[in-house]
Amino acid sequence: MLKGKTAIITGSGRGIGRAIALAMAEQGANIVVNDVNMESAGEVVAEIEAMGRQAIAVKADVTSEEQIKEMIETCINRFGKLDILVNNAGIIQTLPVTEIDGKDWDRVMEVNLKGVFLCCKAALAPMKAQHGGKIINIASVAGKRGGGLLGNSCYSASKGGVIAFTKSLARESGPFGINVNAITPAFTDTEMTRSIAPDKKEFIIKMLPLGRVGQPSDIAGAVCFLASSMSDYMTGEIMDVDGGLMCD
Repeated sequence: MLKGKTAIITGSGRGIGRAIALAMAEQGANIVVNDVNMESAGEVVAEIEAMGRQAIAVKADVTSEEQIKEMIETCINRFGKLDILVNNAGIIQTLPVTEIDGKDWDRVMEVNLKGVFLCCKAALAPMKAQHGGKIINIASVAGKRGGGLLGNSCYSASKGGVIAFTKSLARESGPFGINVNAITPAFTDTEMTRSIAPDKKEFIIKMLPLGRVGQPSDIAGAVCFLASSMSDYMTGEIMDVDGGLMCD
């Protein structure tokens, strides 16, 4: 499905990003595994190479425009092109609004929203030059409905920004043959969410028609679809992968 394609997945040393990187490699793509933790990124590269696919690990902070430019250049120097960008890197803040420090708010916005903007900006030049590309942003249902239950208003605001930015960029990029879509997961079982109190997890599960939390592989499958030619006539789409949470 993705044979011969080259993809960058930010924050792919673990969790959802790792699942996306492995799923795309299984579909035939060359992978740039991006993370700030090179040990975990290297482990993912080893898993991909064990499949007989090509991959490299690139350390880059998504809040640094210079590091992102270097990552894009490294990708093109190694694989000759960039077909797919998955903006997955993100952090969460779970505090009531009255307890959020301004610096904490800024950090979440820098990683979750500004990081998406900077990566898209850097990827647009090579994608425009080849008149084609797929950008998939990992947002959250919290960006649609808020996330007050977990005290993650800051996180929700950042993901709401990703949704609006995705729609705007889709309009700008369509004439260049570039598809820009986003996926909005609900609660997904990752290292980032395992610190959430069990009673809150149980409450969330009861809200889901499918009766279970999401797995990283659930998100990875949807990303592979949006990265493939099967989604060529989709852009500006915000796809819920949420166990039915938003079906009401």
